[in-house]
Amino acid sequence: MNRSTIIAYSRTPIGSFLGSLSSISAPKLASFCIKSLVEKTGIGISTIDEVVLGNVLSAGIGQAPSRQAAIFANLPTKVECLTINKVCGSGLKAVMLADQSIRTGYSNLVISGGMENMSQAPHYITKVRKGIKLGNFNTIDGLVHDGLWDPYNDMHMGSCAEVLSDEKSYTKAEQDAYAIESYKRAHDAIKSNVFKNEIVTIEIPQRDGKVKYIVEDEEPSRVDFDRIRTLKAAFRKDGTISAANASTLNDGAAALMVSSMDYNKSYSLEPIAEIIAHCSFAQDPLHFTTAPSGAIEKVLRMSGMNISDIDLFEINEAFSNVTMSAIDDFNLDPSKVNVFGGAVSMGHPIGASGARILCTLLTALEVKNKEIGLATLCIGGGEAAAVLVRKI
Repeated sequence: MNRSTIIAYSRTPIGSFLGSLSSISAPKLASFCIKSLVEKTGIGISTIDEVVLGNVLSAGIGQAPSRQAAIFANLPTKVECLTINKVCGSGLKAVMLADQSIRTGYSNLVISGGMENMSQAPHYITKVRKGIKLGNFNTIDGLVHDGLWDPYNDMHMGSCAEVLSDEKSYTKAEQDAYAIESYKRAHDAIKSNVFKNEIVTIEIPQRDGKVKYIVEDEEPSRVDFDRIRTLKAAFRKDGTISAANASTLNDGAAALMVSSMDYNKSYSLEPIAEIIAHCSFAQDPLHFTTAPSGAIEKVLRMSGMNISDIDLFEINEAFSNVTMSAIDDFNLDPSKVNVFGGAVSMGHPIGASGARILCTLLTALEVKNKEIGLATLCIGGGEAAAVLVRKI
């Protein structure tokens, strides 16, 4: 089979909920990433075979979100497009699908990733089609209903995370300490301009004719370290999960250009990394928080590698305890995990996060001069996805 490589990656800054990127639809956010990939590589857009993008909160966006993103980015109309929804794993699964398409010989060049504007998620009015005969009716928050709610146990994902805290005896203080470290790492990365080659500048025209330039993640600058430990638990009166040690609601997009070795040779392109292996993993929905450990074990088994072979990890911080649990399960060196911060501090635009963590992993391998990286994240419904890459 053909070997898959990554020849470029790009992401938007991550906007806070109802913040700087809230006025830009998810497909348009993704279009900025696609344009950036084309500019970075200088490839002829006629050679792009497919666009595969993840998106979770699709209500109200309009028909075929990935197709919109491709056309907004001025790609040829002959380029095939696919939108997928694998909840938080959508952006990473898109990359996995790109790899499979290339390995089977169906495609040579695929743009893959994810996009989400959580600020624009609508509220739903149900039962209106048959008519509301009498009395009041309520709206349903589509963001929570389709993105953050466990339908199997009828509870918020945060309540599932509390189950993990109970099982592993994680205290709020421990999770707060993890969150503080995540914010510090994100601050240091921004201060050091680590993400300069990763983030595409977003230009937003203003009413006065001027242009506002969004160049960095919005969430890290909003933290109040003094309040982290004083915030109350959000999902249970005696709980451990707070707004500070859980990921935030966000807007953003990320995309990677995945190519075959044959394509690289034909167009004299130098790949950044090779995709070694990837996998999906599934277990009981209530325990989605520990699924990344299962995915890590599975992808290592598939690749014939050991945990000691991995130089750096990106383990998505849906909640602080999710990453803490994976670190404990494998006795990982915390200094090798989410070296520039994670979703607790940077934000979690759910359809984009899988691709975002892979982008940041590639940046980390370059900055830290390391070779092997593993990206994984938990997924609502009890699943997880993982991708192994080797820097070339």
